[in-house]
Amino acid sequence: MLPAMFTSTKRNLIAGVTAVAVLAGGASPALAWGKNEQKFLAGILSTLVVQAMIRDAKVRRPVYQEPVYHYQQPVRYYPQPVSIYGTPAGQAFNSYSSNERRRIQSTLTAYGYYHGGIDGTFGPATYRAITVYAKRTGKTAMLNSRAGAYGVLDGLLF
Repeated sequence: MLPAMFTSTKRNLIAGVTAVAVLAGGASPALAWGKNEQKFLAGILSTLVVQAMIRDAKVRRPVYQEPVYHYQQPVRYYPQPVSIYGTPAGQAFNSYSSNERRRIQSTLTAYGYYHGGIDGTFGPATYRAITVYAKRTGKTAMLNSRAGAYGVLDGLLF
C-alpha cells in the first residue's frame, strides 16, 4: 500500500492523462457536435479537476490520544555542608602569617582548648578550639562574620 501522498499523485496523474486523451482523441468528433455538447464535456472535465483539487486540499483532523501521565518523585534539596575552611573563622585564621597562626594555637593550648600540634595549619582541631573558646567567652556571634572572627583571633594574639 502506497503512502497517501503517492496515492493522490497517482490519482491526479490518471485523471490528467484521461483528460488529455479525451481532449486529443475526441477533438475532431467534438467539433462536429454543437456548442452545447462541447460545453457539457468541458463542464465534466472541469468538475473532475475541481474534485481532485478539493480531495487533495482536505484537512486531515488530528486523532485524539489519551494523555500519558508520569509520576515524578519530588526533588529534595539538602543544604550543602559548609567546609570549615570556608567559614569566616577559617578564612580569618589563614590570612595571618605562619608565625601568628602558631601563636594563636599556642594561646589556645595554654587556655586548654587546643590539643593538637602547634604547626600553624587550620584543621578540625583548630576550628573546634576556636569555636569552643568563642562560646565560653561569649563571642560565638562574632564568628558569623569575617570581621568578628578577626576580633576573636586578635584577642588570642594580643
